[in-house]
Amino acid sequence: MSDFLQSFWSTIEKMSPYLLFGFAVAGILRVLISTAFIQRHLGGKGIWPIIKSSLFGVPLPLCSCGVIPVAMSLRKRGASKGATIAFLLSTPQTGIDSIFVTYSLLGLVFTIFRPVVALITGIIGGVATDMFDKNAGAFTESIDDEHTAGQKGKFSTAVRHGFIVLPRDIGLAMLIGLLAAAFISVVVPNDFFADKIGTGIGAMILMMLIGIPVYVCATASVPIAAAMIAKGLTPGAAFVFLMTGPATNAATFVTIWKILGSRTAIIYILTVAVCALTAGVLLDSMFTGLGRDIQGHYHNMAATPIEHISAIILLAVLAFGIYDKRIKKVLTYLRK
Repeated sequence: MSDFLQSFWSTIEKMSPYLLFGFAVAGILRVLISTAFIQRHLGGKGIWPIIKSSLFGVPLPLCSCGVIPVAMSLRKRGASKGATIAFLLSTPQTGIDSIFVTYSLLGLVFTIFRPVVALITGIIGGVATDMFDKNAGAFTESIDDEHTAGQKGKFSTAVRHGFIVLPRDIGLAMLIGLLAAAFISVVVPNDFFADKIGTGIGAMILMMLIGIPVYVCATASVPIAAAMIAKGLTPGAAFVFLMTGPATNAATFVTIWKILGSRTAIIYILTVAVCALTAGVLLDSMFTGLGRDIQGHYHNMAATPIEHISAIILLAVLAFGIYDKRIKKVLTYLRK
């Protein structure tokens, strides 16, 4: 238990300054780039809306469930299926908060590689959808734009979104991810993944099969991936999990199937699978010593005073977010 708590706290200390900064930037982006702005600029057909949809999606801190109403609203406002799928693919894979956390635990290579792959995946999926699914279809379901609610100024909106709304959305998943990472660090033997599942394409396929059906947000998946690399999983296989876990889950797939059609849903899932495996192979072949670097960094995470303070603040923010979410659920239930 002592080792478990120490691993849990060490991971929080290392990532907390970056995650708090990511929350702040996410709040600023929420003010500067509204949902209405995205909808206005990503409508229409052709390759350019697909590229813009994928590009807009990369920094937005939306999980694979939170992105659904925004993407469906894009569709309702006239965006092609290709542009909608591009947004659905690139957005949940990463976000400004997860980019900073990725840097804190996995280093610069992952920090650059992850959003680049998210961007490319969105473009590939969008183009494939427009090429192989010509049926534009109709979408009539009403999706509310959450940004139309009254605001008390840009500063308060940014603070609320960055440090209340976003932690409320990912707080529980973040804590579960941290607990899972600590559990892996303490219970799983060194080189377990390398010995048990290997280091080649087979390990990547296994991580893909694990990642596709489960729900894990882009930020919460980072400490889990770092812990698995520390225990012998190759960076490429870990990247496959980092990509498929946030990009897909059963709810997203069923929603795409029902609203955009079965062919689009199949293109979506195939794009994630092919791009994840390709990216994993490229990462392992291009950066052969990356795993050792991450293992050394993970096992030697000495904290600074700033990281101690940031960890306490982060836990308070996440705890308030989780508590606030449960209060809202109770109040909503009582009003019915």
